[in-house]
Amino acid sequence: MSGPWTWHGGGLEAAKREFGTGDWIDLSTGISPHPWPGPATIAFDWQRLPDPDALARLEAVAAVCFGVDARHVCAVPGSEIGLRLTGTLVGGPARHIAPSYRTHGEMVAGSAPLATEAAPGYDGTLILANPNNPDGRVTSAATMQALLDRRGLGGWLLVDEAFADTDPATSIAALVDDGRRLIVFRSFGKFFGLAGVRLGFVLAPQAIVAALRERLGAWPLSAAAIAIGTAAYADREWIAAARRRLADEAAALDTLLTRQGHRPTGDCPLFRLIEVDDAQALFERLARRAILTRPFAEQPHWLRIGLPADAGARTRLEVALADG
Repeated sequence: MSGPWTWHGGGLEAAKREFGTGDWIDLSTGISPHPWPGPATIAFDWQRLPDPDALARLEAVAAVCFGVDARHVCAVPGSEIGLRLTGTLVGGPARHIAPSYRTHGEMVAGSAPLATEAAPGYDGTLILANPNNPDGRVTSAATMQALLDRRGLGGWLLVDEAFADTDPATSIAALVDDGRRLIVFRSFGKFFGLAGVRLGFVLAPQAIVAALRERLGAWPLSAAAIAIGTAAYADREWIAAARRRLADEAAALDTLLTRQGHRPTGDCPLFRLIEVDDAQALFERLARRAILTRPFAEQPHWLRIGLPADAGARTRLEVALADG
């Protein structure tokens, strides 16, 4: 299976053209269905260029959340750009854990896929996600430390933590230091449910941060992204409540899927992966009921299902799954 839905989540307009308009539920992404509510209260001065001091404040506030010194934090206009720019700085040879996020295989020219079980024996630059996407697998802290320890031979450990905000215990951001060959990528839009802000971070040794800033140039972020990101990362009460809510709703999704005969996998509360005989048929059946999920061209038995926003959306999903 190939098409706009297998390349990346979020192809809602293409789905409407293919399957018809209606009251769609988009479960094709790993973006939280509960966005941080603050943007409606923030005013921006669109006539002024973004202020460098404001950008530094954003990085400092985010650094506290990540548990890393602000000197190692570089804000970027989306983690996608951070991944690709950093890949050009690091260079090859490199390997990327597969299956995982598609961009990992494009970050470093010539990078080849590597099975998870082969990673402990590889010494060069290694690219992986934790939690992993699309299967939600979480790599233990001990394993991550062992992978980092092997980088002393010259390679880098590049860790995409786009989904780590849901559980900070999965992050190794605190280990980022000038003396370690570790670079961590963080995403704002997924946990805060505001992917349109286009905000991400690269956590790296200061030499990498400096090189990134040179390539990004002046004013890398909009004033809106800076203001929204600063206020959101400072909202500790909302962050704590969101983590509890997402965990509870992921458990409810697990119960729903199990009740319908599926075995959900994954430890990231923003999505679950199920394996079926014909994922394309199930994808199309759900799409005809205005429910968009995420199939995979290279894995015809996989279907990723994002977190429904409420009980009504869960009910619609369960009815559609049951109506075979």
